[in-house]
Amino acid sequence: MTQTAIKPGQLERGIGLPGAIATNILNMVGVGPFLTIPLALVAMGGPQAMVGWVLGALLALCDGMVWAELGSRFPRSGGPYHYLLEAFGPLRYGRVIAFLFLWQSLLIGPLSIASGAVGFAEYAGVLHPASSMQMKLLAMLLCVANIALLYRSIRSVSALSVVVMVAVLATCGWIVVSGAFHFHPALAFSFPSGAFRPTRAFWTGLGAATLIATYDYGGYNNVCLLGGEVRNPRTNIPRAVIVSILVVAALYLAMNVSILGSLPWQSAQHSKAIVADFMQAVHGSWAAKTVSILILVASWGSAFAILLGYSRVPYTAAEDGTFLRVFARLHPTKHFPTVSLLFMGIASAVLCLVSLAELISALIVIQTLLQFMGQCVAVILLRRKDRSANPELFRMPLYPLPAVIALLGWAYIVATSQIRHIVIALTFGLLGVVVFLFRARNQQEWPFAQL
Repeated sequence: MTQTAIKPGQLERGIGLPGAIATNILNMVGVGPFLTIPLALVAMGGPQAMVGWVLGALLALCDGMVWAELGSRFPRSGGPYHYLLEAFGPLRYGRVIAFLFLWQSLLIGPLSIASGAVGFAEYAGVLHPASSMQMKLLAMLLCVANIALLYRSIRSVSALSVVVMVAVLATCGWIVVSGAFHFHPALAFSFPSGAFRPTRAFWTGLGAATLIATYDYGGYNNVCLLGGEVRNPRTNIPRAVIVSILVVAALYLAMNVSILGSLPWQSAQHSKAIVADFMQAVHGSWAAKTVSILILVASWGSAFAILLGYSRVPYTAAEDGTFLRVFARLHPTKHFPTVSLLFMGIASAVLCLVSLAELISALIVIQTLLQFMGQCVAVILLRRKDRSANPELFRMPLYPLPAVIALLGWAYIVATSQIRHIVIALTFGLLGVVVFLFRARNQQEWPFAQL
């Protein structure tokens, strides 16, 4: 079969359905679930933290419906930029809202990548103890290595993603099966007295646990950032989003129950490497070391996939003429965005100096306020604008219920977050508005010129 020629300045649609699913799953199954189970236990004070994981799965599925419909409607790289622009009006308010997504992506992308790299370095300490500075340097080195690995054609990147995904899923399966053979219901459901009493502490703790779960489920949208490089995107993007959520949610919930059914939660909440401790208790030291190596592969794969996705966001906006033109540069023969990739990779290396807990909290709150809540509104606005039933487009079932549930879920997470992270998000957003207005005035665009 003759391969379609790629025009200069054009991305190559080289990602099929397996590659699209792999891109999402690698983003989702990073080091997060292997490090954050103790954080959720501390947040709620017991195994009732599993409620947070269930709520996180429900929120991910509802929000995934939003992403699936928007991704099917606008199958272009840098997806959310196009969703928000078209929904809120490409000639007026959509300009500033889409710009805010682009603006926050310059921070959110590096925060996401850095969190995966820092998690990798922290888990590496299970195999070889290291100082805090040594772990930060390792995380930074991982970011630089991923830049080198992604400096190539998307076809070879897609094939590598599928191989790593198989290793990641095999690791999760091994953990679940091991837990099933050593499961003790008395441990898994040893709820402390008053565990479900609806106090302020309960609701705050549930919000914190759901935020943690949301971070661990995050990544099901990665394929939407690569829309311009996906084959048959109107079909494959929704399938990749929904399939990856269902697979990962089932694995995460099964892993949580398996681990809590094998280790007392009172000691598990203090663990620095809970999966390694679990495998040590079940199989011995050889299993703890082996699973730690596999988890490192998973966390590396996550940082790799996030860098791949976010490196396409500044590129697509620059190509449209709404961002610095330097980000629109493509490699002349391999057709990937060079400047955008280098910026995201280098910025993430710098952010590896920040703690993992701060990276996670700031990431979720900023992204929720400046993007996720807006997209839930966007999908409703777009439905009202276009009521035609195009059979090629994915349309979420039970509309608009999934979008409303997702919007309420994001609002709950923000409302129970720490004030400093909310202030950081609002301040960063306000600064983005100022930058937008300054740029619009210089170029005599809306709102300073009638379009």
